[in-house]
Order: sequence, then C-alpha cells, then structure tokens
Amino acid sequence: MLNGQKIVVVMPAYNAAATLRRTYDEVMAQNVVDLIILVDDASRDDTVAIARTLEKVQVEVHPVNRGYGGNQKTCYRLALAAGADIVIMIHPDYQYTPLLIPAMASIIRNGLYPCVLASRILGNGALRGGMPLWKYIANRVLTLTENFLLGAKLSEYHTGYRAFARSVLEALPVEKNSDDFVFDNQMLTQILWFDFQIGEVTCPAKYMPEASSINFRRSVRYGFGCIATAIAYRLAKIKGSGRLFPARK
Repeated sequence: MLNGQKIVVVMPAYNAAATLRRTYDEVMAQNVVDLIILVDDASRDDTVAIARTLEKVQVEVHPVNRGYGGNQKTCYRLALAAGADIVIMIHPDYQYTPLLIPAMASIIRNGLYPCVLASRILGNGALRGGMPLWKYIANRVLTLTENFLLGAKLSEYHTGYRAFARSVLEALPVEKNSDDFVFDNQMLTQILWFDFQIGEVTCPAKYMPEASSINFRRSVRYGFGCIATAIAYRLAKIKGSGRLFPARK
C-alpha cells in the first residue's frame, strides 16, 4: 500500500512469455504494489503458465481473444472488485519501465491528479528508445489534431502506461468502448468529458523484438478511430451527450 491506499497493477497480456517475469520483478521491486492482475487474451505461448508461478498475481484467462480493449475492460472490472484505490496499467512486454509506479501512484494519492499518463514524448524518450520515425511523426500529428479537437494539451494520447484513481474508473462507461486498440483513446476522451484532470510524467521506452506493436495497416485504422472519437466528443459537447459520452448530472 501507499499511505493506506491499495495499489493494483493490471497487465493486459498477449504472448508476453519472453518479458513477463522481467516486468513482474521490476514491478514488485517498487514495494508499493499490493496485487497484480494479469488478464491473458488467449495467448499462444507460456504467458499463463509463467504468470501462475508468480506471487501476488491474480490470473484471468480469456478462452478466446477479445482484443486489446476487451482485455482492459476485464482488467479494470477485476481491479475494482479487488478493492483497488489506485489502478496502474502497464504492458508486460517491458516497453515501459515499472520504476515510475511509485511516482505515478503518489501523484494520485496526494490528490494532484486523478489520472496520470507516462509520456514517451516528453523528454524524447520515444526516439531514444528506438521508436520508428514514422510512428513518432504519426504520434505527433495525431496528438496535435486531437488536442485541437478536444481542447486539451497532452503530449501524447497513445501511451500504454496509465494510472487511475478508483473514482475515475467508476465514473467512466468503459463497457461502451471498442474492444480494439482505440479503446485507450476513447477512455482518455471520456476522462476529459467528465472533467477529470490528467497529469503526465516523462517515461523512457524500449522498442525491441519482444515488445508488442501493431502493424502499419492497424495503425492507420487506429489513427482514423482516434480522429472519429475526437469528432464524436465535439458533437457530444454541442448536443450535451453522445454514445460514448453520457449526459453529466
């Protein structure tokens, strides 16, 4: 725990056998995490077998692949059921360093921000870590467009390393979101919709063969999905609500 707050780390996993133990060891070395919930999305490797040998890890297995967003829906549902006060989502592919977990949890615990993103863009961590140039340029263009449409000023919307106060997860209608990769983006726009403040911390990132990544075709589909979500947000602002953005009380 951190000052009486229960910290739960969730890991949406798919074929993460090569990097899971290394990620786990670094997470637990921070000495603030009470529980790890790993949701396996029908992996074809030894991810589940390895996860079941680790202490303080609750393993949930999807018998069929539900997609990245579908995986996260299970992650957050189980974290809330486990009594989490702060939930931190990190991929088990070791692309993001778990060393930031205490800092991200402390920002939420101290009431500074209810949502914290680990940004690869602040401090140029993405390029130094080996992010392909085309992905970096696409990230910057997409983020600039989204900031304009959403009226926000985030350095990036596409990090897979995030921390949330319980109150945020309880407020968001995440079950309405996509089961695909655009889930991440939809979740952030919902956070903005409910006027939760978002903090960011600089995060180094590693790009290696074992790290998860989506191909060019799916990246293009993801990008259009992000723009469509931002436009839906603007329309909901005008109308007062939308499919992903319920009327606020």
